[in-house]
Amino acid sequence: MPLSFTEALAACPLVAILRGLKPSEALEIGTALVDAGFTLIEVPLNSPEPLVSIRTLAEAFGDRALIGAGTVLSPADVEAVQNAGGRLIVMPHADLEVIRAAKARGLVCTPGVATPTEAFAARAAGADALKLFPAEGIPPHVVKAWRAVLTDIPLLPVGGIDASNMRAYREAGASGFGIGSALYKPGKGAAAIAVDGASLVKAARAVFT
Repeated sequence: MPLSFTEALAACPLVAILRGLKPSEALEIGTALVDAGFTLIEVPLNSPEPLVSIRTLAEAFGDRALIGAGTVLSPADVEAVQNAGGRLIVMPHADLEVIRAAKARGLVCTPGVATPTEAFAARAAGADALKLFPAEGIPPHVVKAWRAVLTDIPLLPVGGIDASNMRAYREAGASGFGIGSALYKPGKGAAAIAVDGASLVKAARAVFT
């Protein structure tokens, strides 16, 4: 039985963002991430042949991790991701049409929001979680204020997150994090990703226990 979003987030509160991933390295890097404990993995659609990588990851790890796409900008993108085997739709924005398209297909959707107005509209459209993006502009004291009124949906800061600032965001009410350059950059090998991935997972679990 594939993991639900709730199960995946509970198992590991981090989303691995693999911007720039090449299909030729997807299996090796996916193995490193899953072995490190990651259960949420996204390949942004502005990566080389992203749908090929998503299909590779979904076929290899779809029973152990929730695989999908980031930088999803349109309902057509949503359809393409699902056809490639992806179940997770991550967006940089809060386009309600895209959110509804994802939910109509039974997919998990995490839109990007930067204001309370966007956050409430995205939640009403069916968002499963809210990507607070860019997190550099939404510091912990802002997250705390949001959490006071957004009490029933996961909040996931994304952008500039690493082990040094997880605790402050967690104490403010964050439910997890998207991890990009602290984990993966084009050209970074699987061995280094395995080490950094395990370190990040350990740090995240420490602040969520």
